[in-house]
Amino acid sequence: MPPSIAILVWILLLSALLRFDPAREPNTSTAVWVPAIWMFIILTRLPSQWLGGGGTSAVQALEEGNPLDRAVYSLLILLTVVILSRRSFKWNLFFSRNLALTIFIFYCLVSVIWSDFPFIAFKRWIRDAGNYLVILVVLSDADPLEAVRSFFRHLYYLLLPLSILLIKYFPQLGKQYSFWTGATEFVGAATSKNTLGLMCLLGGLFFFWDTVARWSKRKEKRTKKILRINVAFILMALWLLSLSNSATSRVCLSLGCLIVLAVHSNWGRRSPTLLKVLVPSCFVVYLILAFGFDLNGIFASQVGRDPSLTGRTNIWDAVLSTHTNPILGTGYDSFWLGDRLNIVWRLAGTVNESHNGYLETYLNLGTIGLLLMIGLLLASYKVICNNLVPSPAFASLTLAMWLIALFYNMTEASLTPAFMCLTFLWGAVEVPRTTPVSNSAGHLFPKNFGHGKQNETWSEGRNLAKVKQQPLKYRHTI
Repeated sequence: MPPSIAILVWILLLSALLRFDPAREPNTSTAVWVPAIWMFIILTRLPSQWLGGGGTSAVQALEEGNPLDRAVYSLLILLTVVILSRRSFKWNLFFSRNLALTIFIFYCLVSVIWSDFPFIAFKRWIRDAGNYLVILVVLSDADPLEAVRSFFRHLYYLLLPLSILLIKYFPQLGKQYSFWTGATEFVGAATSKNTLGLMCLLGGLFFFWDTVARWSKRKEKRTKKILRINVAFILMALWLLSLSNSATSRVCLSLGCLIVLAVHSNWGRRSPTLLKVLVPSCFVVYLILAFGFDLNGIFASQVGRDPSLTGRTNIWDAVLSTHTNPILGTGYDSFWLGDRLNIVWRLAGTVNESHNGYLETYLNLGTIGLLLMIGLLLASYKVICNNLVPSPAFASLTLAMWLIALFYNMTEASLTPAFMCLTFLWGAVEVPRTTPVSNSAGHLFPKNFGHGKQNETWSEGRNLAKVKQQPLKYRHTI
């Protein structure tokens, strides 16, 4: 099939799937497209890369960025602010209920002061603030569970088929060559095989979770259609995951699926307390074995990797040799700038991450930032566990993602706002109750904006005082 015809077929199939998707909930806000587009950019390529922009060196690209990318990010951030303001989002309650997250974000902002590149660090902080805003757009929806489902479906209906399309018909975009060995690497819509692996990891986990969560209704006609689509996308994710050859993503996907099954099993329902203790205990045991008995090297050999974890140990030695400030770090997202970048490239090759999320946090934010991150992980786990009994379906997904975040960051530098918002923060952020506003003409999303079906009620002219008399029907909390 010619590439041009393949693109046309992909567009037609995608349009049909979005239009006739049996899982589509009419009351879910169309505003979820904003976070879906944001995360599509995060998981794939920058707008300038999609358009073939270039002309600058690698170092200049890291330091200066691109005007087009900044414009797109700024527009999406503006849209999220408008959406949240239309929903009368209660910022004071949000910050007070999420102290660990608030303190961490504030410390990241303060760390800009001691960065060698404060202006660049501040711009990156503003950009990354968008990651937290887009997750609030989803979680502040009237039906947050369906909004989360809609977000992931929109995102992966785009990502997985597009990656297959690029690998098969546009190899100049869908394939790369390894820096270490020169071997062909499949990247799909992403920029590296590891990012493709992460994409498939989260997509495979979501569709597996959605299948398990709907399994009790599998005999219903609508559910049967949804499950068929889920299976198709699970197979796509597994095929792409095998092409990416990302051992970390394969292991984490297995762990995540096991957690989902455990929470939904009869044993998990009867023993939620034991499950709460077992999940973090597995990670603690792994740490003891990894650092006390060199489990990482042994396990790498078992999954077909060299004991150095494909050069990761060399990278770790290189970044630690730069001797950053052990207490404060280099400042927010500032390690891979200036002379440090040249030093690491000279010692470990052209890399721009340390391949360990905890080490990356230490390099940028020091011991203080690492401790704050650990505190955020613990606070997140507490919130997720509190939802295990009242909302086991959603909690099973967020618990699996939380555990994935712990293990994944042992060999990948992904304790970033984007990764956090794609994983453990979904069930860990406590969103304050909001009172929907009238959906009058001129709104950014006139159809089902923000709060779905309720907005249609208010547009008919009902008095807002009547709404306030029904807090359980018109208000929600995560």
